Amino acid sequence: MTDAKSLNICVFCGSSPGNNPAHLKLATHLGEQIAERGHGLVYGGGGLGLMGATARAARDGGAKVIGIIPHFLNAIERTIPGIEHEFVDDMHARKIRMFNLADAFVVLPGGVGTLEEVIEVMSWQRLNLHDKPVIFLSDTGFWNKLVEVLDDIIKAGFAPESLHADIESDADVDTVFRTIERRLKTGRKAQPLGGKLNKIDDLV
Repeated sequence: MTDAKSLNICVFCGSSPGNNPAHLKLATHLGEQIAERGHGLVYGGGGLGLMGATARAARDGGAKVIGIIPHFLNAIERTIPGIEHEFVDDMHARKIRMFNLADAFVVLPGGVGTLEEVIEVMSWQRLNLHDKPVIFLSDTGFWNKLVEVLDDIIKAGFAPESLHADIESDADVDTVFRTIERRLKTGRKAQPLGGKLNKIDDLV
């Protein structure tokens, strides 16, 4: 298990600033705290929106920052000077590289790209492919409805009750780092896969 003293925190977030200044402020604060606590930042490599705010704050605070970005997005998302970047061929390679570098994931507000990234990482966790902490972060309630949807999926029988233990959602940065430390200390038990078959008809 990775020691929580020095971690690579992978941040998923919007490449847009959105229309609520609180989200940009939270991204900046998260970047600052990543640096202050002696951690590194892994992110999507862009210089715009929440992504850019997190990276600049972490860089300015002295953190090691690594941006992973596909070649075709380089000009669009405007990489930040003074930050190490790795250029990959496509979005799939980007996600795999970010995952491999990360010790934990923090999910700030964002759009469909952010959703796609975090849901895939959660799916891999559900398949017992990793036990890295995944934490939603918003001080505006941005992720509350998504957490409700995940609860509905469990209630509808499409995911086990044990998924509740993997859904972490915090409202402030200090709590996020406490959650990461707790999850790294306690680990995650592998969950049974598949459903129960009550009769042979269930197979056809």
